[in-house]
Amino acid sequence: MGASNDTAEPRKPKTGPERTSSVDPADVARFSALAEEWWDPRGPFAPLHRFNPVRLGFIRREALARFGRDGAARRPFEGLKLLDIGCGGGLLSEPMTRLGFQVTAVDASERNIGTARMHAEAQGLEIDFRHGTAEGLMAEGEPPFDVVLNMEVVEHVADPAAYLRDTAALVAPGGMMIVATLNKTLKSLALGKVAAEYVLRWVPPGTHDWRQFLKPETLRDWLEAAPGIAARGPYGVTYDPLTGRFSESDDVDINYMMIAERA
Repeated sequence: MGASNDTAEPRKPKTGPERTSSVDPADVARFSALAEEWWDPRGPFAPLHRFNPVRLGFIRREALARFGRDGAARRPFEGLKLLDIGCGGGLLSEPMTRLGFQVTAVDASERNIGTARMHAEAQGLEIDFRHGTAEGLMAEGEPPFDVVLNMEVVEHVADPAAYLRDTAALVAPGGMMIVATLNKTLKSLALGKVAAEYVLRWVPPGTHDWRQFLKPETLRDWLEAAPGIAARGPYGVTYDPLTGRFSESDDVDINYMMIAERA
């Protein structure tokens, strides 16, 4: 809208007991400063609002197939648990709840969680919002989830390989994790970084670090390094400037998604 074989070095993991692989303090501060604007479709998160329909369609279709649910049902995912990591203002958490999932939503920014909780309560939605990290859930002994959403997060973390290993551990047997991120190509540098931040002003300058973008083969290798995980994809997403819409595509040069499944 992150690389085992890449030449550019990823950000060095933070050290000390208060640091975890999914926390980069600079990124937490950046998104916290914008917390009140998550639900403004013309604000700093406008690209995510445009991106949401294709994300939601993809998640719904893949989850229906994975769990053999009836797509005609109003709440087809009743009885299934979903974790939304890096939930921000709840742009995915709310529609997933409406589809019947029991949703736990986690974000490292306390301000984001506050915004998300207030908005969900105003909609009459029950969502378990938590200020924390995926690693924190593991440390607390949280039972695994049927679906883990890992959307547009991995390119912002301090240690992406460790982060993916940890988040994969939160997938229950028979469950799935969906990861969305940006490819590491010259096209993504030109359009996903420079144009999006400095020309179109879709997102504030500095939102992304191209060195943290991940090639699909790197993402797949890191996912499948987790015990019991098999990866599918990538599935591309492209933007049409004439319609202003994102859609699924065979083109994975900028945005793409991948599915990690546990047997």
